[in-house]
Amino acid sequence: MKMPVKFKTYCPFCRKHEVHEVEKVKKGKSRGMNWIDRQKSRRGQVGNMGKFSKVPGGDKPTKKINVRYRCTTCGKAHLRKGFRVRKFELTE
Repeated sequence: MKMPVKFKTYCPFCRKHEVHEVEKVKKGKSRGMNWIDRQKSRRGQVGNMGKFSKVPGGDKPTKKINVRYRCTTCGKAHLRKGFRVRKFELTE
């Protein structure tokens, strides 16, 4: 999917339509282990691992991406609900 870098859309802070800059949200730094990872490590390595013995399924054909819209007048950014695309490209 091709999306323009700048386009006019609604700004919830200005409460009117303004020009926004678009940027793809990158994955943040992972902070510590998740509760499921801690639970998995407590189980040990010997014998049946219970629910962790199941074979995980494959990846989905498309990934959800998040896009950040930054208003050029007030400088504040907002997000919208992520959408599924195979390829995402920002065009001039």
